[in-house]
Amino acid sequence: MGADRPKQYLPIDEKPVLAHTLARLHHAYPQASLCLCLDENDAWFDPRWVPFSDWQRVAGGAERVNSVLQALDDLARLASEDDLVLVHDVARPCVHPDDLQRLLETLVDEPIGGLLAVPVADTMKRADKAGRVATTESRDGLWHALTPQGFRYGLLREALHSALDNDIQVTDEASAIEAQDLAPRLIAGRRDNLKITHPEDLMLAAHILAAQAKEIARGEVDDCNE
Repeated sequence: MGADRPKQYLPIDEKPVLAHTLARLHHAYPQASLCLCLDENDAWFDPRWVPFSDWQRVAGGAERVNSVLQALDDLARLASEDDLVLVHDVARPCVHPDDLQRLLETLVDEPIGGLLAVPVADTMKRADKAGRVATTESRDGLWHALTPQGFRYGLLREALHSALDNDIQVTDEASAIEAQDLAPRLIAGRRDNLKITHPEDLMLAAHILAAQAKEIARGEVDDCNE
């Protein structure tokens, strides 16, 4: 991002990305317990941004897999093997409440787990070492993995530990589950579940959040009029 602070603290409409994300999660899951992974030396975080009544902070790791594992290990004294754990990237503040509800409803009786994802719509090119097109890849059956991703506590913890112990590279929770010869469920999500990665994404996220706010307000009014 080329910024003076981690991207989760960059502002969107005068609120940090992290605050938007946590507010969106709390709106969908008000009774959930939150485990927030942050760098031990993080000087930007303000606990007033956390709307959850039941939450804890744990030290983040070098990579996503390390952070998630540290959170799961910290929860060992509280969680049951079959408890559902949802992992969300705080850099995704635009995840829609409808997607969050559909994800939870789908995973209630899902033995393996699953993730929000969207089918690939663009033509996919594979580059060569010179930065030229080597080939055009078929996009049939390809999906963009999003978050949240949800799995049973015991299964996810075992899969992530196994991946690290066996030097298996995992870029998300689903890939660790796949390494256990299991097939997570793909749950179609919205394409506006943007991940803040580049500077221009902040402007896009602001437009998306504004449009979603109007959409959600209209839906709430319609529900009241029914």
